[in-house]
Amino acid sequence: MSRYLSIINYRTLITLALSLIVPLVAYQFKVVYNIDLTLMSIAIIFPLVFTIRGAFRRREKALEHLSLFRAGLKTIDNLIQFSPKISDADKLEGQEKINALNNALYNHLTTKDEDPTAFDIEYENFLSYIRAKNETITGGTREKIFRFLKDVLDSADNLIAIHSHRTPISLKAYCLIFIYIFPVIYTPTIINKIGFDNPSWLTFFIVILSEFILISLYNIQDQMEHPFDDDGLDDIKLKIFSVNRN
Repeated sequence: MSRYLSIINYRTLITLALSLIVPLVAYQFKVVYNIDLTLMSIAIIFPLVFTIRGAFRRREKALEHLSLFRAGLKTIDNLIQFSPKISDADKLEGQEKINALNNALYNHLTTKDEDPTAFDIEYENFLSYIRAKNETITGGTREKIFRFLKDVLDSADNLIAIHSHRTPISLKAYCLIFIYIFPVIYTPTIINKIGFDNPSWLTFFIVILSEFILISLYNIQDQMEHPFDDDGLDDIKLKIFSVNRN
């Protein structure tokens, strides 16, 4: 149940407070007018939908690259484990290097740190391991390892880019500002349509519901911006893409 309430945060409280204060002020000072809300709908809904779609595309791309990353690492692991020339000790060392490379990337993705140095270090460690095994990892096996290692690095760099570069901050800030000022413009129009003769709670209900819907959509988009931190309902489960997930 707590995960379903994850879309409720401090922004939700701010919008609910505004949805209560603005109608009170409007009724107190009888602020009423009638304007076309189409422009406000375009100002909020269009950029909100755009950012949600952008975040969803980033999440889908991340799933593709995670699959390629795991497939590449798993194939390299199989090439090492099933090579008759490689000793059991070297096979175990290779498996440890692959696991370290896998964990370094996933640990980077789950934090807000944008510095991928830890992953780069583990990647160089694995290259050093391959170079040190010239006598046992030779010929076609070595060529295949480097070919799949290219896929691993390509997928990892794409995942790091997705982690570091998000929906334009200016667009999100613009959208949030208009959500906050929406009750100021929306409330007098609702009062005009309902009229002072009807119960005021109808105005409060409509304004609060509208603001809650808008800020909840914004919060969902914000959570999808960070698909690796396991904070939202739609976050990616990195354990599924681990080399040793069993």
